[in-house]
Formats: sequence, structure tokens, C-alpha cells
Amino acid sequence: MRIEFVTDTFPPDVNGVAMTLGRLTQCLKDRGHYVHVIHTGEKSSDGQTTKQSVSLPGYKEVRVGLPSPIKLRKRWKRKRPDAIYVATESPLGVSAIKAAREMSIPVAAGFHTNFHQYLNKYKLGNMEKPAMGYLKHVHSKADMTMAPSHDAVSMLEEEGFSNVRLLGRGVDTNLFCPSKRSEELRASWGAAEQDPVIILVGRVAAEKNLAFAMTVVAAMRKKAPSLQLVVVGDGPVKEELARQYDNVHFVGVRKGEELAQHYASADILLFPSETETFGNVLLEGMASGLVSVSYAYAASAIHVKDRYNGLSCEIGDEEAYLEKALLSLEYITHPELRFEARQSLKSQDWQSVTAAFEKHLEEMIQLKPVTQRRVQKRRKIELRSLFLSDIHLGSADSKAREVVEVLKSVKCDRIYLNGDIIDGWALKRGAKWKKAHTKVLRVLLKKMEKEATELIYLRGNHDDFLERILPFDIGGMQIVKDCVHTTQNGRRYLVVHGDGFDSVSTNHKWIAGVGAVGYDFLLRVNRFYNFYRKWRGKEYFSLSKAVKAKVKSAVSFVDNYEEKLQGLARQRKCHGIICGHIHTPADKMVGEIHYLNSGDWVETLSCIFEHQDGSFEVVQYEELLQRLEIHENVEENLDLEESPFSILTEKVDLLEKEAGKLAVN
Repeated sequence: MRIEFVTDTFPPDVNGVAMTLGRLTQCLKDRGHYVHVIHTGEKSSDGQTTKQSVSLPGYKEVRVGLPSPIKLRKRWKRKRPDAIYVATESPLGVSAIKAAREMSIPVAAGFHTNFHQYLNKYKLGNMEKPAMGYLKHVHSKADMTMAPSHDAVSMLEEEGFSNVRLLGRGVDTNLFCPSKRSEELRASWGAAEQDPVIILVGRVAAEKNLAFAMTVVAAMRKKAPSLQLVVVGDGPVKEELARQYDNVHFVGVRKGEELAQHYASADILLFPSETETFGNVLLEGMASGLVSVSYAYAASAIHVKDRYNGLSCEIGDEEAYLEKALLSLEYITHPELRFEARQSLKSQDWQSVTAAFEKHLEEMIQLKPVTQRRVQKRRKIELRSLFLSDIHLGSADSKAREVVEVLKSVKCDRIYLNGDIIDGWALKRGAKWKKAHTKVLRVLLKKMEKEATELIYLRGNHDDFLERILPFDIGGMQIVKDCVHTTQNGRRYLVVHGDGFDSVSTNHKWIAGVGAVGYDFLLRVNRFYNFYRKWRGKEYFSLSKAVKAKVKSAVSFVDNYEEKLQGLARQRKCHGIICGHIHTPADKMVGEIHYLNSGDWVETLSCIFEHQDGSFEVVQYEELLQRLEIHENVEENLDLEESPFSILTEKVDLLEKEAGKLAVN
């Protein structure tokens, strides 16, 4: 299977969700599946893609992924997965579920964290119900929800979640093992051979019930004064606790062999959290041969038998928990309980968890119609001509990746690059040329070579450096100031960028330069404003367009611009004119002249299609994406319904029926 994961956290992050996903994805790869992870980390390796995020206020260790619906749809159209697993309910996760539903890709959502219960720990108990309502809404859009324990499954079903499946957790008993015990490490904590060492592992955060844990440890110290407490992890309350408890060893984050050594060098694992969906820490401590003290829910309810392989009590009963913690000091010297703790997890390996995950995905995929499963190859839209203008390669706001997507999605006889393709003005001001900008040029040259596409590049005002070599013709590419395009039905259209009819660009270039700087400033402000709007789940808003709309002279300028171009078309004996320059897409009649403007690839993201019958259409990027999806589904349905194989199958069915009739006779 081709499986894609979407998550806010992934290794090297240190938390239960990241660890689980790291193990799960590696096991899936080992079993021969293709796995790609989309996450919010700062760095990515092979098989990973990073997305933008913001840190949770007051909790910098937690990143919240920002929505990315357009890029996710683009990726999944190009490489359609068999199934998608969304691990976190952030705006990134929500946009992934939405994109998957729109594309009819099977999508499962993981319930890894009881965020709604955390709110009580941060004195926001009145928000618990709305938070659960949000989680329910998010998961209702997925085809399946996977939860890590029977308690979590039951809780979700009681809350009205549908199609909830159990997906347990594993533990690496080779890594977490009593043999990793280090007397040298214990000595660094001030613990002699017979002194009890308690370990707390996890996020140092309010929701982990650490204030209660410190009270419990204080009571245990009265019974065992030489006791040492080691806290492994980091979080928002670590510094505050370190100031309050100078007799506690806060050792920070530990990973791999180092973490295993810390577990094995302790004697007792306190696990006082009441908000876990599972609790991987408990399994790691038991595998390390520790006496564990936990509340009997989630992982503890599954794996701990009280006084046999650990100590547990009913959740919320703090008095009973304190009694169990004091009792744990006696069980340190009972090797039977510590032995059974490890033995009970021998079969709890990640391979069996991965097999269950595979089974859930296969069940989900089978529920989707065959025609909605992965498309192997995109069918391109057949055109006669494509008109693009105002891409502004070299400027910070050029949507180069979207242009590449358009170029790869169509097949045409010729492409008109109608000016301002390369923004020489921005490059002179120190703008950076990006790899994505180079890719646009590479794809254009590839279309010339592989598809015999003719390229006609018309210079604009921002790429006026081409003026020195006009006209220029080399290897199927022409660079000209203007040209006449003849349609399939013989109609003539003048193709010109249009800056010659902008009196500011022509006669007052210094003003045009100042205007360009002002426009760039508006776009920069726009970027930050739309970053905020994106976070709020709102659509893109063009500040520059809003400013133009408020200025009457800008409106009259556009009208005058169209009228002047109409006159030029009439003078050149053309039926219409195709231009760019003013970043305003249009398809209308101005008098008897057909006026077409291809817009731009900075804000409007539009272009012009000439279809095989000679008709024109102004197409915007979002509309094109939807059209490609419909096109792919239609083509796939035709392939499956009318293929020779399906026809042969129908013939065999008929023969079987006739044979059955003969047998009866």
C-alpha cells in the first residue's frame, strides 16, 4: 500500500505520539509498504515533507500545524495514496481530512491525546465540552478513528464517535531491559546500591499530575529518607518545579539507549497521570523491570495486574494511589513482581500492532468504490494554446509551483508567455531567485523537447531587458514584442503584453518603479495578513485589489487601458486582443473587439486556454484543480467500465448462465 501520515509531531520529537508514529512507519516500511510522512518539524529526511506551524502559547514544545489544503491536494493528485492517516486534530490535520474527502481517498484519524481533559489542568474546565465537540466534528469527517485503549474506544463511542477501532501500542523489550542498569548512573544521583530510586518520565506539564506526584514522593521520603527522585523530560513547568524542589534530579530529555539506562537504573516508576489515551511510559518501565504505580485505566487497565506485575488503583482515588506508592517501597525487594512485569510484555511487539493497523486500513479501503482508488497516471488536458503572463519569476510572491502544476497538467501545440515572466525589476532590487523559479523554465524547455510545444515569449515591462535582442528565434522558441495568433476557425487575435498602453510605464518609468515598490510592500503586508487569515481558516484576501477598488482613478485607468487596446486590435485588423500587464483577468467584448486578459501568477493565478475548436476560456488555478480531479475520475471510470477485461468478464458471465440452463435441461 501507499500510505501517507499527517501529523504535528514526529521523531526526533520526544513524546508518546511521535514515538508511536516513528515505530509504526518504520514497521510498515519493513513490511514492504510505501510510507510518506507530512509533519511540522524543522527538518525532513527522505520520505518526509515539512509544513508550517506555530508553537502553542506558553507551551513551546507543542507545535500546531497550519492548514495546507492546496498543497496537499496537489501532492495527492500527483501521487495518490491508497490511504491517509491523520494523527493530530490541528488545522493541518483538519485540512488533510478535508482534502482526502474531496478526493475520495480513504482517511483514518488517530485519537492520541485527551486534549479536552487537559483543559481542566489549565483552569479552562468550561471549555471541555466545546473541545470534545470540536474533536467529534473533526473525526466525523474521517472514514475511521483509531484509539489506543479499550477505555479510549468506549469513551469515544459514548461521546457519539462512529467507526472507532482499537489500535494498541507495542514496546521494544530489547531496548528497555533490566540489564541496562548502571551503578555509575545511580551514583551520580546520590543513590547507594540499596537506596530506592523513583523515576517520572514524560512531559513536565500540568496535565501529567506532577504536583500530586511531588506530594506522594514527599510521603515516601518519610518512610525511606535516602530515596532519590529522577524526572526525565522537559515541559512548561519544569523550571518552576526545579525551583521548588532542589532535592529532585531534573535530567531533561533522554532518548534511545540513554533513556533505557535511566529506566533500568531506577526501582519504581510513578505514573500519576489521569489524562492519558494510552501511556507508553508505563510499558517501557515495566519492560525495564520496575515496580510501577499507576491508575487502572488506559495501558494500566490492559497490562497491569495489581500486586502481580505492578500496583494500580481506581482512577481519581488519590488516597489509594498514595497507599500503593508507599507499598511499592516494599516490593522493590520482591523480584517476582519485577520479573512478571517484564514477562507480561514479551508478546507486546510493534509488529503485531502494525499488522492490526494494516488490517484496519485494508478494511477502510475496501469500503471505497473501486473507481475511487489510486490513479496511477494523470491524463493531461488537451489544448490548442495556453496563454500565461505576469508570472514574475524572481519576486518573492511569484506562485512558481502553481505554474509548474498547470504546465504539467496540459498538453498543447504552443504556449504564449505574454510578458513579465521574469521580474528583472525585482532582481535588480535584490530579490532572490529560487529553485522553484528555475523549475518553471526547465518544465517549459522540457515541453519544447518532449512534446514539440512551440514557445512564444513576448517581452513585458518587468522583463524589458529582452528588448536588446528582439526579435529572436532559436530552437522552437521566439522572443518578440507582439504577434498575431490565428485560431482554428481563422479568427485573428493580437497578442501583446500591454505595457505600451500604460502611460505611466511608457513615459514615467521612475513612477512605475516607485509603484512597483509600493505594490511589493502591499504584497508583503498581504502575506502576513493572510498568514493570520489562514490560521483562522479564512480564504485569501487581496489587499492590493481592495486598495485599487477604493481608488476611482485605478478603475478609470483599467477602462482606458481596455479601450486603447481595442483601438490597436482594430488598427491591426484583428478580431480580438490577448494581453496581461494589469493583473486583472478578463474575457469580454469591448465594442466589436474580443478582449482577453490572462491575469497574473502573483494573486489571481489565472491563465487563458484556447480549446481545439478555437474557443477561449479564462481559467483560475483552483478551478483547474477541480477540473483535473473530475477529469481523472471520469477517465478512470471509463477505463474500468469499458476495458476489454470487463467486457470479457461480462461474456464469461453470460456463458456460465447459458451453461447452467443447458445443465438443467
